[in-house]
Amino acid sequence: MLRSLALAASTIALASCATGTPGFAPGAPFDAATARTIAANYDARVIRDKFGVPHIYGKRNADVAYGLAYAHAEDDWKNIEEVIRSNRGTLSEIVGESGAKSDDFILALGNTAIVNRDYDTKASPQSKAVVEGYAAGLNLWCADHPETSCLRTMPITGRDIMAGFVNRPMSFYGFESEVDSLLSGRANMEMSTKSTREAFINTTDDIELGSNGLAVAPSRSADGHTRLAANSHQPYEGRVAWYEARLKSEEGIDLIGGLFPGTPILLTAVGPNFGWASTVNKPDLFDTFKLVVDDEKTPTKYRMDGAWKEFERKQIKYNVLRNGALVPVERAALSSIQGPVYITDKGVFALSYVGKGDFKHLDQYLAINMAKTVDDWRAAQIKYNAIPSVNYIVGDSKGGIAYFWNAHMPRREPGWDRTKVLPGDISETLWKGWESPTALPSVIRPKSGYIVNSNHSPLLVSGPEDNPKAENYPKEFGLDTLVTNRGLRGQELFGSDTSITREEFFAYKMDDRYSAGSNVRKMQADLKNVDPQGDAELKAALDLVASWNGAADMENRAAALTIFTGQAIMGSQIHGAYDRAKALAALKETAALLKTATGRIDPKWSEVSRVARGGKSWPTDGGPDTLRAMYAGGDLTKEKFRSGRAGDTYVAMADWAPDGTYTINTIHQYGSATIDASSPHYADQAPLFAAKQFKRPPMTLQGVLAEATRDYRPGK
Repeated sequence: MLRSLALAASTIALASCATGTPGFAPGAPFDAATARTIAANYDARVIRDKFGVPHIYGKRNADVAYGLAYAHAEDDWKNIEEVIRSNRGTLSEIVGESGAKSDDFILALGNTAIVNRDYDTKASPQSKAVVEGYAAGLNLWCADHPETSCLRTMPITGRDIMAGFVNRPMSFYGFESEVDSLLSGRANMEMSTKSTREAFINTTDDIELGSNGLAVAPSRSADGHTRLAANSHQPYEGRVAWYEARLKSEEGIDLIGGLFPGTPILLTAVGPNFGWASTVNKPDLFDTFKLVVDDEKTPTKYRMDGAWKEFERKQIKYNVLRNGALVPVERAALSSIQGPVYITDKGVFALSYVGKGDFKHLDQYLAINMAKTVDDWRAAQIKYNAIPSVNYIVGDSKGGIAYFWNAHMPRREPGWDRTKVLPGDISETLWKGWESPTALPSVIRPKSGYIVNSNHSPLLVSGPEDNPKAENYPKEFGLDTLVTNRGLRGQELFGSDTSITREEFFAYKMDDRYSAGSNVRKMQADLKNVDPQGDAELKAALDLVASWNGAADMENRAAALTIFTGQAIMGSQIHGAYDRAKALAALKETAALLKTATGRIDPKWSEVSRVARGGKSWPTDGGPDTLRAMYAGGDLTKEKFRSGRAGDTYVAMADWAPDGTYTINTIHQYGSATIDASSPHYADQAPLFAAKQFKRPPMTLQGVLAEATRDYRPGK
C-alpha cells in the first residue's frame, strides 16, 4: 500500500519535456523517490583527480550536465542554491534584505515569467535536454543529502536553469546600474555613455575587475605552436566565482574550463582541439526613454505617435526574511513598448535592453562547447547571435586565432544621440531589429600572429595592420575606447616579440609591470616634480615613489606606497582621473597607514599583498590592472596585509603543437572545494597559485584514473 502511494506521488510529480525525458512538473512537491526515478534516465561517470577536480564523462551532453550538477553541488551547494533562488526571484526568502533588491529587479523585468510561460514551445530540444539533465543532478544530490538546506529550495526544474540564461545577459553589460541611476534620481537629459562594469561582477570593497585573453599563432611563436591563455578575472568567492570541471561527451564536448554555480556548461575553456577566453566589453545595449504620460505620479497611459497606449500592468510579489519570519512585499510594475517602466521624481522612464525573453543564449554556448575550430565558433555566433556582449579570444589546434568584439547589437535609427535620454513618444527611436555579428569588430587569423585583449578597446588588439578601424563602425555601437594598463603591457610584450617561446608566453601572462603609459606611472612622473618644502616625511615618501621601477614583484619595496596611493585617488584599477593635490594627501595617508601596519613605509610587496585561505596566507606578486592581476582588500592595520579578493582566479593555458599533440595547464586560486573548509581541496591550489605555478590536469581517461581519488556514478 505504501509503495503504491509512493509510486502515485511520483507519477503526479513527473512531467515530460519535449526531449522525452521526464522531470519535476512546475509546482510539484519534492520527494526523494521521484528524484531518483528521474535520475535513472541519466548516466554520468565522475572521476575526481588528485586536486579534487571533477572529470565528467557521459554519452550525451545531458548526461554530462547531470554529472556536473551532482559534483558541483557536492562542492558548492550554497552558491548554487542562491543562484537558483535569484533566478526565481525568491532569494530574499533565504538571505533576507540583501536579496530583496535582486528579487524586485528580476520579477519586475519578467524574464522568469516568460521562461515559465514559453519554455515548452521556445526552448530548443538540445538546450532543454541539458537543463533538464542538470536539474536532475541537483535533485538527486538533494535526495542523497536531505540533512542540508536543499529541501527548502527543491525541486529544481529545467525552467530554473534556463531562467539563469535569460536573466543573466543584463548583468554582462551593466543594465542594473542604469536602473539604479533612475531610481536614485540621477536620471537627467545628459545621461553619461552606457559604461559597464565587468561581466558577472558582484563584489565588495570597491573592487573592479578585468580579464585577459591572449593568443599567438604559429607565425608568432618560436616553435610553430599555437597558444591561448584564458584568464577571466572574477571574485575569489561567491555566486560568480569560477568552478573548474572537465567535461567529455560522445556528442562532442571535450574541454576543461570554468563555470559559475548553476551553469550546466563551460563559459571559458580549452581542450585538445580548441579553446576560448572571455573578457568583458562595453557595447551600448540599452536605451533610456522619457515617456509622455497621463499622470506623472500614477500613470495609466503613455503616448506613442500621437495616440495613447495602455501600460502593461502586473503585480510583483516576493517574501523577505526578517527576524525569522517571511514578510510579504507586493507592488505594481508597469511596462511599455520600450520595456520596463520606472517612475521617478524626474519623470517616467522606460528602458529597452538586450536579452529579454531570449532562449538562444544557451544554444550558442552549447555550440561553442562543441566547436573544434575558430570557424566553428564564428558559425555559432552568426547562427544564434544571442550572447549579449563579451570579447572572445579564440584559438584552435590548426593554427587559427581570432578576436571577436561580440554583441547582440540592436539596429537603431541613425541621427539620435543614444548617450542621452531619448523621446519615448515617437516610434522613430525604437529598435528596428538586430545587427549581424559580421558587422561588428573582429580580427580573424591576423597577419601579425597575435591577439591581446584585456577589457580594452577593440581598436588595439593585434598588430597595426590587423586592428579594426573606428571609422568603419557607427557610434551607436558604443565601441570601447579605454586602454587598460594590461592592454598597454600586452601590446608592449607581444607586439615587440616576433618569436615567442612557451616560457615567454607564460611569463607575459604573469607580467607584473605597469606601462609607462599607465595612469599610475604618470602619477609617479608628476610626483617627481613636487618640492617637499622641508617636510622630511613627505620627502621620504616622494623619494620612495620616485625610485619605483613600475613592477609589483614580491621583493619590491616601493610598490606598496605607490600602488596604494594610486588606488586611493584613481580607483581600484588606477585609471581614474588624476589630481596632484589629492595624490599628495593620499600619499601622506598611505605612508602613515603602512608605517602603522608594518612599521615602515617600504614593506616588501609580498608582505602586504597575499593570498589567504583557511587561516593561512601565501605571498604573491601582481597588482591592480597588471596582467598578473591582484585586487586585494581587508584591514591593513588589523591583518597586516591585504588579501586577494578578485583578479587572477582560474587560468587555463592551451598549447597546440603542429604534430597534433597538445599541453594544457590550469590553476585555481583556491581549489575545487569552494565552501567546505574541512576538505583537502579547500586551499590545495592556493600555494601554487600564489607562486605562479600551474598544474597539468589529465585529459585522457587513463590519465585521470591514474591519479583518481574518487570514481563514481551518481544514482548508480
